[in-house]
Amino acid sequence: MAATETLDSSAQAPHTSEDAAMDNEDQPMNDVPNSNYSSDSDSEDDDEAKLNLETQALQTELSKNPSNYDAHVQYIRALRKQGDIEKLRLAREAMSAIFPLSPDMWQEWIKDEMSLSSGSEAFSDIQNLYERGVSDYLSVALWCDYLDYVQEHDPLVRSCSIDGISKARNLFERALTAAGLHVTEGGRIWELYREFEQAILFTFDETDLEVKEKQIQRVRNLFHRQLSVPLEDMRKTLLAYKDWEVEHGGIVDVNSNDLDGLSSHVASVYKKALEILNARLEFEAQISSKDANEAERLQQFMSYLKFEQSSGDLARTQILYERAVSDFPISCDIWLDYTLYMGKTLKTARIVRDIHHRATQNCPWSGDLWSRYLLCLERSRASEDELSTVFEKSLQCTFLSIEEYLEVFLTRVDSLRRRLSSSDGVGTNLNYAMIRATFQRASDYLSPHLKNTEKLIQMYSYWAHLEANLGKDLIAAAGVWESLLKFCGSMLDAWHGYISMEIEVGDISKARSLYKRCYSKKFPGTGSEDICHSWMRFEREYGSLEDLDLAVQKVTPRLEELQIFRLQQESKNAQRETVVAQKGTHEKRKALPDGDEKPAAKRRKEKAKNSKTTEEKENTQNTDLVGATKMDVVVEETQPANASKKDKEELSSGKPKHYTDQCTAFISNLSPKAKYEDLQKFFSDVGGVVAIRILTDKFTGKSRGLAYVDFCDDEHLAAALAKNKHTLHGKSLSILKSDPQQKRGKRLPPKHGASGSKDSKADSKDGSEAPKQSQGPKRNPSVDTEGGNIQLKGKNVFAMPRAVLKSKPKQEQVTEGGDGENPKSNDEFRKMLLKS
Repeated sequence: MAATETLDSSAQAPHTSEDAAMDNEDQPMNDVPNSNYSSDSDSEDDDEAKLNLETQALQTELSKNPSNYDAHVQYIRALRKQGDIEKLRLAREAMSAIFPLSPDMWQEWIKDEMSLSSGSEAFSDIQNLYERGVSDYLSVALWCDYLDYVQEHDPLVRSCSIDGISKARNLFERALTAAGLHVTEGGRIWELYREFEQAILFTFDETDLEVKEKQIQRVRNLFHRQLSVPLEDMRKTLLAYKDWEVEHGGIVDVNSNDLDGLSSHVASVYKKALEILNARLEFEAQISSKDANEAERLQQFMSYLKFEQSSGDLARTQILYERAVSDFPISCDIWLDYTLYMGKTLKTARIVRDIHHRATQNCPWSGDLWSRYLLCLERSRASEDELSTVFEKSLQCTFLSIEEYLEVFLTRVDSLRRRLSSSDGVGTNLNYAMIRATFQRASDYLSPHLKNTEKLIQMYSYWAHLEANLGKDLIAAAGVWESLLKFCGSMLDAWHGYISMEIEVGDISKARSLYKRCYSKKFPGTGSEDICHSWMRFEREYGSLEDLDLAVQKVTPRLEELQIFRLQQESKNAQRETVVAQKGTHEKRKALPDGDEKPAAKRRKEKAKNSKTTEEKENTQNTDLVGATKMDVVVEETQPANASKKDKEELSSGKPKHYTDQCTAFISNLSPKAKYEDLQKFFSDVGGVVAIRILTDKFTGKSRGLAYVDFCDDEHLAAALAKNKHTLHGKSLSILKSDPQQKRGKRLPPKHGASGSKDSKADSKDGSEAPKQSQGPKRNPSVDTEGGNIQLKGKNVFAMPRAVLKSKPKQEQVTEGGDGENPKSNDEFRKMLLKS
């Protein structure tokens, strides 16, 4: 084969340009054709350089990630343009070793090889490519190309020798088995088969009537077989058969009805095939519809498959599965269904193993397919080398969940256990060390991902059971349980399993020591109580009186402690439910009439709300979050376990707590995903956390990205402030000391009643005492400030309804430059309108 020969016109273009340049070497430089050549040559050089860079990049990518399907396709396409035959062959072989190739890729590969070589030397290589191609996917077109190639290039078939005719017939029968039942395309293979047999008929001597009649009967049988298969254009095949019978002396009237003149057997099988075809025409139209999307076509294929399975014809069902996986090669659902169906119905181990192999090649990310493949190999009594190879390949794949890896490991262990326990393992290289090594690999890989899960406990329990029973090593079994406690020590089932094994093997003292180790541990739910009661039952059944007394002495205080804790939790839950119920009832009450006095509960509620709003304003100003205090917020407060008893009582009683923020950190730019536990863990290295308050939206309940963290002293607060700009949940936190008296470097005006303070004169230009500040609108602001009361200034609000006045911001309620007057109540406003 000429390794330098190019594959397509794009690769030949540079060579053509160079030849043209040599022919026109004597032409002047300013000649037009030479100028065109120069520009074309430069363009081709640039394209070739880009192609080389692309090829190198793809080669590097494949060396790092051989499972990149698209990179394989692009690399082959680039090499084909370059015409590098040897690298192209290696690239195709590398891809074929990992992935099945599509029929189009096989046809392209074969076409390239046929264009590069010919003769008997290349025939076997190309025939081998055809064999590999038809085994990947069902393709009628590829089968037809294969049949044509053999008839044209096989010396034995071309000479019509007995061996050649037999070889061709075997190949045609294989093609019919693989694709002859394809409803829409299978007729092409039948026609090629009949044409081949009719061509052989013409090679016989006219005088040899016996041989010729035998060949005519062979063609007639092919017609009969085809007419019994539900295929498209059945009537066309019937008419062709009648014409053929007339040509060869059959008693058939061409102008009669379709079935007139045919034998009863042929007419019967034709009618039956036509009925089968008519029942499937609607499904065929659905799966071949161009208007349906991929999901719809997949669903229609699944419906078609269920219908075909109900008919009970294994051959037609398998053909339909092959059509489905050809159209949807990476659909795990179809492959799982296909392997399950064939495993239950087909007893030919070779075919079923081949289907499982192809399934794992098309969907290597499915752990279920690999597990089924291993079971299929075990059923077919595959060798240990083959099982081990498939198992290792499965672990190199990337599954969608960690549980799939666990299933593959356990499937491998099951297989080893069964063969070691049965007579099949006698005389082989199998030993228990292989099971232990498989479990150890599973533990190393899966334990960090399955920490504190039931599946990990089940795997270790299985491992310990095999160590004790199959491996006959109790020390190793105990070591397995000890290893499990490192990952699942907080799960009661892990301790129960360990204790049960020790009781089962008769080591009572070891079981008692395990109870002593775990009775004081904290388990989820009622697990802590359950382990205590389990210990006492154990001592009743296996221990002495002294052992029982010791267990009761240990367990009784623990149970009392747990009972007190349960009662406290129930009390807190009941109080919380009561507070929630009272809050819901209070919100449903009708509004009280406006008057000069409000109920005490309402005043407390407004006071708490104003306090929270003021605190939010001050801390928001510290972090330049302008306008954030205008939103309604809810403070989500959670106290750590080390909070003082007084703080816990105030929180559980539902009373609003006043925070002085004397030792508090204000946090902004907090991730909405951050919870109390995240902040507690974030400041775990600092310590001293007393309370954590996360600000949430009143209506949506979502975090506003702000929080307060109270510390027990200034030392812990300083350590917390040092963590400013540290990252939590991907966001850099802003941590400042909460100081409500500070506002952008200036002191806030003193509260009402603090006229003697130093800052009360800060804003007075003449040094006189500044007016006293109020914390909100007073009920009687008609007297001026010198009389001890606050005078409203700004807009005239004497006739404004109180409900409207309340809805306006304070800046609009109290402004400079207006005479104040006491706002009218709703009743006074109505009376004033009636008088007018």
